[in-house]
Amino acid sequence: MIKQVYNSLAENGHLYDTELWRQMVSGERYDAPNSILIEGLNRVKEAQRAYNDLQPTDYETLDRQLRAMIGSVGNGVKVLQPFRFDWGKNIILGDRVFVNFNLTILDEAPVTIGHDTFIGPNVSIYTACHPLEYQERNTGVEWSEPVTIGPNCWLGGSVTILPGVTIGEGCVVGAGSVVTRDLPPHHLCVGNPCRPIRPIQ
Repeated sequence: MIKQVYNSLAENGHLYDTELWRQMVSGERYDAPNSILIEGLNRVKEAQRAYNDLQPTDYETLDRQLRAMIGSVGNGVKVLQPFRFDWGKNIILGDRVFVNFNLTILDEAPVTIGHDTFIGPNVSIYTACHPLEYQERNTGVEWSEPVTIGPNCWLGGSVTILPGVTIGEGCVVGAGSVVTRDLPPHHLCVGNPCRPIRPIQ
């Protein structure tokens, strides 16, 4: 069922080959309430629900279905259910990534998670952006900014990562932090807004 959903979104040039899709993933402003996107999001939700309802010990099926939903999945990846996202196809998971419960990714733009990165429970990663002025915001216009998390990082529980952020290799981000700007490699970073505290040797 999951594979059928994603095949149907791609067949006959539907959605992934449209100008609307290109605008969304490339960071241009686009019409978020467009009926084509809403239909696509609803179909992805069906596949996502099917994945989250699988037996948690059926590792083979979980891995197969994860690979059907996500743009790129490396070797030895472990994602605990539930896992929530908008599209899935804009997510890249490196080798041996470990994801705890309740990861949420709004992947209107690419989200890249490097090899050997640990993600704690209730982490949220956002790429979707809305205008500050309500008059424009109410029109439904949006844009997206990619998020990149380097290899060997550890994101503590309930970390929130905002659009456009890059987290350097080997960073540890303390639980509950809100990451609003880029973080340098090999640092312990905490707070709201999240800031580097000290280097990690």
